[in-house]
Amino acid sequence: MVKRNIIKIDEDKCNGCGLCIPNCPEGALQIIDNKVRLVSDLFCDGLGACMGHCPQGAIEVEEREAEPYNEYKVMENIVKHGENTITAHLNHLRAHGETKYLTEALDFLKEKNIDVKPEEDKPDLACGCPGTAVREVNCDEDVTDTNNSSALKQWPVQLSLLPPSAPFFDNSHLLVCADCVPFATANFHSKLLNGKSLVIGCPKLDDPDPYVAKLSEIFKNNNIKSITVAMMEVPCCYSLHSIVERALRKAEVDIPLIKETIKLNGNIE
Repeated sequence: MVKRNIIKIDEDKCNGCGLCIPNCPEGALQIIDNKVRLVSDLFCDGLGACMGHCPQGAIEVEEREAEPYNEYKVMENIVKHGENTITAHLNHLRAHGETKYLTEALDFLKEKNIDVKPEEDKPDLACGCPGTAVREVNCDEDVTDTNNSSALKQWPVQLSLLPPSAPFFDNSHLLVCADCVPFATANFHSKLLNGKSLVIGCPKLDDPDPYVAKLSEIFKNNNIKSITVAMMEVPCCYSLHSIVERALRKAEVDIPLIKETIKLNGNIE
């Protein structure tokens, strides 16, 4: 058993509609006794493609002890359902930046002489979550206060949606940002974001434990050159800095940490 992200189903909320099941090509979900159940930890990749298809909001991702995800076992299950399901799974892995699992899946297909590959530049992902597709953005290199340029280097930016293995994290300077900061800071792109990868979150409204777990994986699995924590001057925002410190201790890495506090008038202290 290992500790990793995996879906959790609230049986009180689940009405057994099954809308999540077609959007789990890994085959981790089944309807049993009129409720959707996670049938095997081995099959759940913890990326949560099924979450957006639950009208009851009964599915979330949590970090817990679980059997290690096994791509080989998943592929053995997936190939039984034909080419469309295989393609959906490959697209799902590619969209979430899971290059390791994608390589394992393609190696499995090559071993079994099955000629299926992920679709290139597919606009609507079969996993049902086009907004979470990991991509690098060609931002302007010369970002100033006056040229209205964007310094955003990647998509997505919300910490809950970002895979720790996203390629733009490696060898990057990282900005961990409270989600109110860009609205309060007029020169956010030039003063805070320029030259950095970005993750955003709300330390007041969200559970901090998943943030600590995700950040620790990012810190541990990538060569992060520096971390800048940007937060508002209100008390409910201060915990963002401690969340990052907890994640650093969990990852057991030493990365330079910078704290930027944004005043309510938009100035940086």
